[in-house]
Amino acid sequence: MTDIAYENWEPVIGLEIHVQLNTKSKIFSSAPNRFGDEPNTNIGVVDTGQPGSLPVLNKEAVRKAVQFGCAVQGNVALYSKFDRKSYFYPDSPRNFQITQFDQPIVVGGSVVAEVGGESKHFAIHHAHLEDDAGMLKHFSTFAGVDYNRAGVPLIEIVSEPCMHSPKDAAAYAMAVKAIMQYLDASDCNMEEGSLRIDVNISVRPKGEKKLRKKIEIKNLNSFNYMEMAIESEIRRQIRLYSSRPHEDPANVLGSGTYRFDVDKKETILMRQKEEAEDYRYFPEPDLPPIVLTKEYIDAVRASLPELPHQRFKRYVSELLLPIGSATILINEKRFADYFEEALKVCNSPKNVCNWITVEFTGRFKDTGKNLIDSGIQASHIGKLVQMIEKGTITGKIAKSVADDMFAAPGKDPEQIVKENPDYQPMQDTSSIEPLVDEVLTANPQSVADFKAGKGRAFDFLVGQVMKLCKGKASPAVVNELLTKKLK
Repeated sequence: MTDIAYENWEPVIGLEIHVQLNTKSKIFSSAPNRFGDEPNTNIGVVDTGQPGSLPVLNKEAVRKAVQFGCAVQGNVALYSKFDRKSYFYPDSPRNFQITQFDQPIVVGGSVVAEVGGESKHFAIHHAHLEDDAGMLKHFSTFAGVDYNRAGVPLIEIVSEPCMHSPKDAAAYAMAVKAIMQYLDASDCNMEEGSLRIDVNISVRPKGEKKLRKKIEIKNLNSFNYMEMAIESEIRRQIRLYSSRPHEDPANVLGSGTYRFDVDKKETILMRQKEEAEDYRYFPEPDLPPIVLTKEYIDAVRASLPELPHQRFKRYVSELLLPIGSATILINEKRFADYFEEALKVCNSPKNVCNWITVEFTGRFKDTGKNLIDSGIQASHIGKLVQMIEKGTITGKIAKSVADDMFAAPGKDPEQIVKENPDYQPMQDTSSIEPLVDEVLTANPQSVADFKAGKGRAFDFLVGQVMKLCKGKASPAVVNELLTKKLK
């Protein structure tokens, strides 16, 4: 499929994001909500669907859903209810899920995300509370079910079909993840399944207003794979429509539920798509509706922390960070908090940001580890940048100190510099002056260019002096000496 053909089509994408809420107990029982324990140890009679067991709603799960509704400026319903969604599968012991069908707890709202340096608003259709299913575990000769996850509280956030590229979808999903982390409503650990994404995709010729049939890709747990899956599915649908241009589009594409095969990099049909009537929804008879007061919602709204986009605006307008850097920081709350911690030691936002997001993060790139959990303290990075700012060390020496900090996490950069004679910058004029003279003698053309008003010639001469002293001379002293001698 050529890019020209792609350009004639408009993808339409909507996301359903399932986020596990980090309550201490499950949504309808007092069993612990914990990941990683021995299979079938965090369960009770409600989670395993024992006859006669009755669900009791977790107030904290409701509060976290209200927080999300307030954070995205949606309409938090004063009255919402639970419903039964019937389906038969081994990981669902009751043979139905307790969810919210037609009266969810949050309706509307929007999420702001940065896409290619531009702020985009993505509309939310609704968000509802429900319980998670158990997990099937497949072994070589048999399969088992772990019900530890059964009954874990979920909020499912359903967007409008308002995205038109894989990058839109990834930016929106990352923004939702960041909001949930800033609210401390979920750890959003995608590897552990506490954030899972279903994607709905259709394509239509540009200019066509009507939505065509969509297909759903289930359980994507990586933003990277999600982008690849969307791209692959868009191209598959365009190929289908382009190969049968004279047929009714409704007959060309069959609705279905797909999964993404990472090795083949293509979507694979799992089953034909169910419709709402297949699930036989009806009101949950064992749970009363959720009735909230305006005062309760206002109190939750007033207690919201600084949210990702608010922090983004502060970083760009007050700290003057580039948009790309601010986006990288705010998308992961722990990363942004780490940056703020370093700023307490050195109030030079751009430089601190650069050392955290480029220099130190780059050193961890192929190690399978990350800076935040490495043991390197944020205050130590702040100290390192402060030492450069004060002229205690040069930028070149700082890179070597950073290598040592990477090798021995937790070691204070001031201590590292003190212990290594090679890291003591040349400050005294008498040892730097001969090098300046040598460079001026060796580069008469650059001297002439500088005198003719070419400012870049001065930078070249500084660079030559720094090269000669292996980056150890104080840049301030080199600048001073060169300026004096060139006059």
